[in-house]
Amino acid sequence: MSATISRPPLRAVPFRTPTARLALRSESPAAGHAELDGAWWPRSRDLTSELSGLADMLDPLWGRITRIAVNPRHWPILPPRIVVNGHVVRVGWFTSELDPHEILLLSYTAGRWDLLVIPPETGAPSAARLMAAASADTGPAMTATALVTAERARHASPEAGVTHGSGSALSSQVSPSSHGRNQRRAVGR
Repeated sequence: MSATISRPPLRAVPFRTPTARLALRSESPAAGHAELDGAWWPRSRDLTSELSGLADMLDPLWGRITRIAVNPRHWPILPPRIVVNGHVVRVGWFTSELDPHEILLLSYTAGRWDLLVIPPETGAPSAARLMAAASADTGPAMTATALVTAERARHASPEAGVTHGSGSALSSQVSPSSHGRNQRRAVGR
C-alpha cells in the first residue's frame, strides 16, 4: 500500500528589502501640540517600495493604516495606492499643506502620525541625529524642514567632521510599548 502526499506548489515570493529604518516617540505630546511623532529614513526615492516596507512594518503595530499623504517635492513617482498586508492603502499628496520633509500616516485605531522623512542620501551619523531629534520626548518642537535644515547647517560647519555614536543604532527593533497618537511605540532605537 502506498500513500500520496499532496503538497502545495511552490510560489515565488518577491524579495523585500530589510524593514524600515524608523524611530518613534515613546510618549504622546501635549493635547493640541503639533509635533513630529518620529522619523523615517527610506533607502531610496522609490516611494512605492519604500512605503510598502514602512506600512508593512507599522500596520501590525498601529492597526490598519488607511491613508498616507506625502509632499511630492522629493518623490519622482507618486503611487495612487499601495498594498499593505493584503489591503489597499490610498496615497495622497499635498504641496502646500504638508512639509516636504514629512509623511502623514492615518489609522482608524491609532489616529494620525507625522514622521520626518530623512533624505535617503543622508549619511548614517546625520540620520542618527535626525532620528533622535524627531523622536525625542524632550526639547523644543521643530518642523521637519527645520530639523533637516539645522542638520545640513551642522554638517557644513567645521566641527561637522566629529561624529558622536554610530549608525548601528538605526536597525529596526520593536520595543514593547503602547501605540496611537496618545500612546507611542518606539521602533528602531
